[in-house]
Amino acid sequence: MKYMLLIYNNAAAFETMSDDEKSAIFGQVDVLMKELQESGEWAGGEALVDAVRAKTVKVRDGATIVTDGPYLEAKEHLAGYLTVDVASEERALDIAARWPDASRWAMEVRQVIGG
Repeated sequence: MKYMLLIYNNAAAFETMSDDEKSAIFGQVDVLMKELQESGEWAGGEALVDAVRAKTVKVRDGATIVTDGPYLEAKEHLAGYLTVDVASEERALDIAARWPDASRWAMEVRQVIGG
């Protein structure tokens, strides 16, 4: 079963971290990515640019409206995603819980339709 694990974080809070704290986070990611690649569970993923560079597109009455950013109330924004192909939802939840952003911000786990 394929699951998309959506990574939420706070870019401003991340920037206040020390280099050692950032290195520790990236080290945790590297360990988990290696495990997923070796097990064949890795199906893809990418980091996203900061939400302030995002655009929101709406079509109303035939007119396309493009605005800057998502302008959400929350300080946490979608920062990236990974797709895993795992045997169960429990495994997807386990992977999400081990992703470093889960202990600081949040991870959302959603099964892919047809996955």
